[in-house]
Amino acid sequence: MIGDIFEELELLRHEVEACSIEGESGAEQFRQLYLGSKNKLKPLFSRITEVEASRKKEFGQRINSIKQLAEERFEAAKQNASTSGSKMDVSAPDMSLPARDLSSGSKHPITLVMDRIVSIFGQIGFEVAEDREIEDEWHNFTALNTPDDHPARDMQDTFYLRDFTSRLLRTHTSSVQSRFMTSHKPPIRILAPGKVYRNETISARSHCQFHQVEGLYIDRAVSMADLKQTLLYFAKEMFGPETRIRLRPSYFPFTEPSAEMDIYWGLKDETDHRITKGTGWLEILGCGMVDPAVLSNCGIDPTEYSGFAFGMGIERQAMLLYKIPDIRYYFENDLRFLRQFS
Repeated sequence: MIGDIFEELELLRHEVEACSIEGESGAEQFRQLYLGSKNKLKPLFSRITEVEASRKKEFGQRINSIKQLAEERFEAAKQNASTSGSKMDVSAPDMSLPARDLSSGSKHPITLVMDRIVSIFGQIGFEVAEDREIEDEWHNFTALNTPDDHPARDMQDTFYLRDFTSRLLRTHTSSVQSRFMTSHKPPIRILAPGKVYRNETISARSHCQFHQVEGLYIDRAVSMADLKQTLLYFAKEMFGPETRIRLRPSYFPFTEPSAEMDIYWGLKDETDHRITKGTGWLEILGCGMVDPAVLSNCGIDPTEYSGFAFGMGIERQAMLLYKIPDIRYYFENDLRFLRQFS
């Protein structure tokens, strides 16, 4: 029986020496077979009790040498597989293979519409002005003739910074206009695009963050007729040459008189009836002549200069142009939605 054990050891040594190992998977199979938790050597270790005392040392040496041989072969196979993989990684590419499809990105619909509006007004001399999104109360409210007790100053509408009671996230890009007027002399003709924030409930029609474009024109003898012609030009360029507009009296703290501008959207289908409430007219922006008090607050003489201002939401324009039913789509980063604008 002792002779059988030593014969088994010799056969196992030849088996380890002759075993073919190919690649990483072959090396792992070899490890499990000769070095794993259930390897072929384990049963032989337990049979040392069957060996004569005079040959126990020889038995231990031979079985340990087989284990060492298996370890050396496994390490060599693993190193060889790693080297082969590296060589494959740095080898020249197969130029006969077809090229991969490259997916190109696209501009966000908000960016597309904002760029279009900026381009339209740029053709008649309006320059882009940008400024900070974290504002103080004076530039966001006081300079624009908003009284201290005006509802817009309430915490329900405005995001105030926790540690700065006079600092807030701007509620409109009109703050860019007040900053520009305090640092530039007329004539002024600017367009102020950007993101604004209001503490509103998020729904399909409203959001706590959105984008605006506001315009300001100040010079000598600027009239309401100038405002109307400017907005008519914009509407025709934006929505088509047959577009009709109307101005309805309204109220804004920083303009007097104030108005809201509608475009005639039509009543061609059920969607038109729904979004225009059956009138065919759709409000797209607010406007008016700059209040003399605002000019005075910003250091401009209202007896010498006059001007007009207007502002519109970009999301509303994009929803009209692209038939987007839910304002939340703009902020969800859903590629299924965004890829439609490639």
